Amino acid sequence: MRERAQSWRELLVDIKARGLKVPPEIAVGDGAMGFWKALDEVFLGTRHQRCWVHKTANVLNKFPKSMQPTVKADLREIWQAETRTAA
Repeated sequence: MRERAQSWRELLVDIKARGLKVPPEIAVGDGAMGFWKALDEVFLGTRHQRCWVHKTANVLNKFPKSMQPTVKADLREIWQAETRTAA
């Protein structure tokens, strides 16, 4: 139930009711689709950003354990790059 859009919507509406007057510019999440759907309904225009910790873990799970340290280092270079071109 906690990953459904309805649960996220209730949480976000409650945050607004408790005083959040300005919509967030960006929201970071683990990729749960319910969160993004509710966010678009409650805070239209807030940009989405996937959490790099969760993204990295998902990518590493697709590689053999022997390759994971190298892949993890490569991914770290990407997200720490100064520019999109450098990434």
